[in-house]
Amino acid sequence: MKINRKKLGRLISRRGKEKGELIPLLQDIQAEYNYLPQEALLIVSEQLDVPFSQIYHIATFFKAFHLKPQGRHLIKVCLGTACHVRGAVMITDKLKRDWGLESGETSTDERFTLETVNCLGACALGPVLVIDREYFGQMTSAKVNSVLKQYS
Repeated sequence: MKINRKKLGRLISRRGKEKGELIPLLQDIQAEYNYLPQEALLIVSEQLDVPFSQIYHIATFFKAFHLKPQGRHLIKVCLGTACHVRGAVMITDKLKRDWGLESGETSTDERFTLETVNCLGACALGPVLVIDREYFGQMTSAKVNSVLKQYS
């Protein structure tokens, strides 16, 4: 991805060049590009006079930051005990088979990113699939395709 230096410059100047603004700046960059492109991190390093290694450390420390492009929609599948015993693995198998999605990966059309999680706090609804912030309880592999087709 090509970084628009002017746009990135505006993000940097809006936050200022204080080192305490680094995390909010990284959040702004991720909101703009849907991940943290390496080129953008190198520019931030140069502009803020912060070693790239320090910026990379922060970007990899916080789970909220992504160094690879993310899909427009985030799918989370719960693999906690309650969901697992009710067939959550069949849902992840279906996502892999029909949509080419592996946990931690993004579809080639950048439509979806899949994450598997240990708990979504909705055990009574298990197995649970969440797309963006919408919960789909009592999910089955037979329902997966119709749910995902809603998200073009």
